[in-house]
Amino acid sequence: MSIQLSRRTILMGATGAAALTAFGLAEGIFKHAARAAAGKPAIGAWGLDLAAMDRTIEPGDDFFRHVGGTWMKTTQIPADRSRWGSFNILAAKSEDDVRDAIETAEKSSPRPGTVDRKTVDYYRAYLDVAAIEAKGLAPAQDDLARIAAAQSHEDLVKLAGAPDFRANLPVGMGVTLDAKRPDVYIIGIAQAGLGMPDRDYYLKDDAKFANARAKYRVYVETMLKLANYADAGPHAEAITALERQIAELHWPREKSRNRDLTYNPKSRAELLAFAPDFPWEAGLAAFGTPAHNEFIVVQLDAVQALAKLFRTTPLPTLRAYLTFHYLNANADILPKAFDDAAFEFNGRTVTGQPQQRDRWKRAVSQMSGTPFNAALGEAVGQLYVKRNFSPQAKAAMGQLVENLRAAYKTRIAKLSWMTDDTKKAALRKLETINVKIGYPDKWRDYSALEIKADDAFGNRNREGAFQRARDLKRLAKGADRADWGMAPQTVNAYYSSVWNEIVFPAAILQPPFFDLNADPAVNYGGIGAVIGHEMGHGFDDQGAKSDEKGILRKWWNEEDERRFKELTDKLADQYSKFEALPGLFVNGRLTLGENIGDLGGLNVSLEAYKISLKGTEPPVIDGFTGIQRFFLGFAQIWRQLQREEALRNQVVSDPHSPGEFRANGTVRNMDEWYEAFAVKPAAKLYLAPESRVRIW
Repeated sequence: MSIQLSRRTILMGATGAAALTAFGLAEGIFKHAARAAAGKPAIGAWGLDLAAMDRTIEPGDDFFRHVGGTWMKTTQIPADRSRWGSFNILAAKSEDDVRDAIETAEKSSPRPGTVDRKTVDYYRAYLDVAAIEAKGLAPAQDDLARIAAAQSHEDLVKLAGAPDFRANLPVGMGVTLDAKRPDVYIIGIAQAGLGMPDRDYYLKDDAKFANARAKYRVYVETMLKLANYADAGPHAEAITALERQIAELHWPREKSRNRDLTYNPKSRAELLAFAPDFPWEAGLAAFGTPAHNEFIVVQLDAVQALAKLFRTTPLPTLRAYLTFHYLNANADILPKAFDDAAFEFNGRTVTGQPQQRDRWKRAVSQMSGTPFNAALGEAVGQLYVKRNFSPQAKAAMGQLVENLRAAYKTRIAKLSWMTDDTKKAALRKLETINVKIGYPDKWRDYSALEIKADDAFGNRNREGAFQRARDLKRLAKGADRADWGMAPQTVNAYYSSVWNEIVFPAAILQPPFFDLNADPAVNYGGIGAVIGHEMGHGFDDQGAKSDEKGILRKWWNEEDERRFKELTDKLADQYSKFEALPGLFVNGRLTLGENIGDLGGLNVSLEAYKISLKGTEPPVIDGFTGIQRFFLGFAQIWRQLQREEALRNQVVSDPHSPGEFRANGTVRNMDEWYEAFAVKPAAKLYLAPESRVRIW
């Protein structure tokens, strides 16, 4: 019942990866190495894919499709993908790079016990579907038998809390940083327990969600039948009914974003008195912390109600529930029938993905982790960075970060809505933002992790135990700020409010985000906007609640807070009017932090680009001014196609707006965009100057 609770805000909610084929930008990325060696940009003549543009669409009507419309018309989403765009294409390249690195390492016959050997053995064991099939359910039988033999709620919590047990309970537990003591780890307690992506899947009357519920019910029964579970049909009915009750108790995601509501410290005695129905003693003993005394409860009344629901749910239902979630969590390393059933629902139904991904791609994904703290992420990362990251890229990125920091300083100093004392505090926070680029200075120690080349199921269990041991050590010793939460091969970035740091893994520092040979305007519109976005999370509606040391506390005066809320409310209202699918609108409250990050990041990156020009006028290239190229570079990184099911899933469960609205919703609030593209009041994206939101 372990969960990830640390406050980190990422650039992209679900990047994933897939096979690279000749789909526009993908071809350019394939040629990157050769072109870079020749001093040429990977994409086009100066970093932008001009052939992707649809110039029949006016920039002011739909900037997203103006920049990428032709690409969208001529590109198909690969059959093993639910979305396809700049992030996904680059993530696919990362997968290929990781595969090449592992296979190259294998040819060198690495010594037993080394990180290289463990990486190769894990990869090969995961690919050995014949061995997995031959073993059948045998690797899982002991756990399944223990679930079946459970005679109390305490017995079930002991099972679910074990470090090598992957399953779900209505109440989750995990090791996380204390938001008011950033160098201290505590145990966080939060709502959990659902098998579908969000409470909306259980509660909304929409026909699409009703269809998903019906298919989920079939999926639950299918998995139980595959495991020869008696009375699978009635138990599936009971499980889905229980999960609906859980969903009714869950906080909506936008409420769970509010850090003022989710920091609720409890001592051990207070926790037991607060929710006495839950078997805390059994759970903590299984987790490995029988004497721990410091907790943070996230969704206060939800956890209390879920604890009671757990206790009042009959044991036969809970045994079936835990059995299903155990099978669901391990389906990829069980026989093909389980894996296929899991894909049919979790892939085809939830994301609209028509075809299962190749096994090797899934192996890479399992090893690398998305997005945080995969147990083998840095083992794979060591192989990846040796072949795929240059010191020149790291140095250039470092300079860009400092340029963005300087631009933020300039803009904060000029803010009309912020008082002087708060500006001083904001500038202190800006100056102390720590920056991590590429990969860790010190790699994780894998000496205690045993990996076997013929035991995919056992590797998964040992991987979980290894991660739990690491968590318990951190709980006892406190934080090591050299730690990374993301693997170097991940195409993403994040901001940690608790450590006040921004982190850019090596894999995102490639075209279309960053290219040493591209026009600077495109780089500032691409990776510059990403840097500004992550810095901006320190000053979004939730990140701004921590000070320069990462401590959750008030450092704004009341007048600043009032003005800031007025601005962010306007932005939330704007995004809530975007209709992603007929009748399905973006949740402007859920996505507010990311939208603030996008808007602030692009404004600050444009400021940095102007500063970099040192008063000179940039050249006009192919008819585009420097400012135009900057905005074109920004829209290029959000270019994306998405299946309807995946889009619906994103809108209800992801704090990131769909790419279309990240592009259009951001630029329409910037005066410079209107000037650069001569956008007039009749344009569809037009906002009157007084309606444009200017925060940072």
